[in-house]
Amino acid sequence: MEAGSAETEQPLEMEVEEEEIAPIYKEPPKIKRLEESVVNRIAAGEVIQRPVSAVKELIENSLDADSTSISVVVKDGGLKLIQVSDDGHGIRYEDLPILCERHTTSKLSNFEDLQTIQSMGFRGEALASMTYVGHMTVTTIMKGQLHGYRATYRDGVMEQEPKPCAAVKGTQIMVENLFYNMIARRKTLQNSADDYPKIVDLLSRFAIHHINVSFSCRKHGAARADVHSVATSSRLDAIRSVYGVSVARNLIKIEAFDDESSSSVFKMEGFISNSNYIGKKITMVLFINNRLVECGALKRAVEIVYSATLPKASKPFIYMSIILPSEHVDVNVHPTKREVSLLHQEIIIEKIQSTVESRLRNSNECRTFQEQTVDASTSSLRATQKDSPKNPTPPSSQTPKSEKVPVHKMVRIDSLDPAGRLHAYLQATPSSQADKSSLASIRSAIRQRRNPRETADLTSVQELVNIIDSNYHSGLLDTIRNCTYIGMADEVFALIQHNTHLYLANVVNLSKELMYQQVLRRFAHFNAIQLSDPAPLADLLMLALKEEDLDAEGEENYDLKEKIAEMNIQLLKQKAEMLQEYFGIHIDTNGNLSRLPVILDQYTPDMDRVPEFVLCLGNDVDWDDEKICFQTIAAALGNFYAMHPPLLPNPSGEGLQFYKRRVSSNCHQAGGSLKDADDAAVESEYDDELLADAENAWAHREWSIQHILFPSMRLFFKPLTSMASNGTFVRVASLEKLYKIFERC
Repeated sequence: MEAGSAETEQPLEMEVEEEEIAPIYKEPPKIKRLEESVVNRIAAGEVIQRPVSAVKELIENSLDADSTSISVVVKDGGLKLIQVSDDGHGIRYEDLPILCERHTTSKLSNFEDLQTIQSMGFRGEALASMTYVGHMTVTTIMKGQLHGYRATYRDGVMEQEPKPCAAVKGTQIMVENLFYNMIARRKTLQNSADDYPKIVDLLSRFAIHHINVSFSCRKHGAARADVHSVATSSRLDAIRSVYGVSVARNLIKIEAFDDESSSSVFKMEGFISNSNYIGKKITMVLFINNRLVECGALKRAVEIVYSATLPKASKPFIYMSIILPSEHVDVNVHPTKREVSLLHQEIIIEKIQSTVESRLRNSNECRTFQEQTVDASTSSLRATQKDSPKNPTPPSSQTPKSEKVPVHKMVRIDSLDPAGRLHAYLQATPSSQADKSSLASIRSAIRQRRNPRETADLTSVQELVNIIDSNYHSGLLDTIRNCTYIGMADEVFALIQHNTHLYLANVVNLSKELMYQQVLRRFAHFNAIQLSDPAPLADLLMLALKEEDLDAEGEENYDLKEKIAEMNIQLLKQKAEMLQEYFGIHIDTNGNLSRLPVILDQYTPDMDRVPEFVLCLGNDVDWDDEKICFQTIAAALGNFYAMHPPLLPNPSGEGLQFYKRRVSSNCHQAGGSLKDADDAAVESEYDDELLADAENAWAHREWSIQHILFPSMRLFFKPLTSMASNGTFVRVASLEKLYKIFERC
């Protein structure tokens, strides 16, 4: 029975096994259309891969807008804030509603336009993509407009109507909280290295190619820019200012071209490093039709040449600009436009490679070595003593032996080093008489260039100039001409060092007196600052009168101010011809201020002080006496052009509290005390826009003090005798006295 039962059970087990192996049929997933928001966020993640991608797109937009100055401010590697400002043509008011919609662009109209595209952008996706992964604010003003407009965008849509606002020429785009809705990517970027070095590298590449555009890049809150280039006519100068002297002096110019239409048509020019250059990694800056791109095949071809020709310099610096017919370049091959496709690419690379190899082989025949300057007088003295010991030279004819300088007499700043660097502990060799005469001739040439006529034809002006020349303090003059700028101690005083002494210098008093002296020396020979829009004197005077009398109210007071303003307008219109001829101040027949004089090259005064200046011209100038008239006008200009602290509080100190937003909230509760019933000011986040304006104003002032005021004072300024005792200069430390104090310890 057991055997029979076993035989009957076996088939049942096989049937069970067959049932388990049988495949289960699954229906294919249903295809569905994704929501528009999902599609846009996916596309945005491809276009804006990192913060540096957003910066690149914004800079290219600024270049397309014919900008001559582009400034970039970055916070937390671009995740918290990216701000790009330019002075381009701006954006039309009617275009603002669709500015950040996908595939809206002013660069092309149909697909065929891609074959002849000259602009950097063309798809109309960059700004839209940024709004899907960040919060965007656009501020813009076009030429001729009285005010600008500010609009905010989110998910490709303008959140509300553009608001009128004050603005400078061009466009400013702020992108905040980048990738706030892409948690994984934001965490990846926060954990990886900061993107700021990549942004600095990007700006450096643009700066050496677009040499007619000024670039700057700095961290949010930093006083100094990490990239600062000015427009120049020399590409080598641009490379020197961005990458340094060590790179620029080791470069070879290179050119290649082909005009055979049968094979390829292109023109290439650039710079490559020679055998003296040694880098840690290859740096290749490549522009094709003025577009910053990468080309792996060309990079490998050049690396092969360097490895074979200059093994010890196999990590070169390369800058190339290739120009081809637009129809030979396909720019629409990469989401971020990082790569392009070229017609006859292999032929072009081969010709460039052969040109590079030829130039390197020719340059390798000789090498340049940097030499050190040796004191020839000391060397010749030693040689004479060694060769003729029996006939020593009389002591009176020998060059005096250099004595060892005591420690407490050593100057710890090299005056030839860039201002503000305290790490230079070099002792300068005393300059010869020839060096002094050479320096004097250079200064004289600069004065003649900047001051066409130091003496005026009018006796009254000459008398005022003679007073300056005969009443200066010789000790302070030596201090100013040989001092080293260290930095700002507070809003008014700068720290400077002269020899072994440390001084506080009142930059407001100094700049005011310098401007006054320059007005008299440049009398009737001024260049002009053209105002973008003529400013009505009536509006300026009313603003100044209101600021002088903030508490006064009522119609009578207003009518009185209008009468004062009208009297001043008539007076200034009567004196307009004289102001234009002698001081470069242009007032038209309609009573509008349209031009101001250039007193110091590359310096523009604080335009917030124009109303005060115009009121001063009307009220404080004595128009009856010629000498006093010219003196008071020069003093008014000096006060206007002086480097006063900006009107906005300094955000780096206690003034930061000024920029906190305050929201009123009622904390009254039933049964609570009277104190609880009062409204309380609840501090919230800072006003980032106002804070950024203040930081820019204060940073620009410090830059002007260091790079314009002090260099100009070394050339032109004659300090008054009174400045030695009125607090303009205060000596705060002396190295000799400090050593005496420390020796007692």
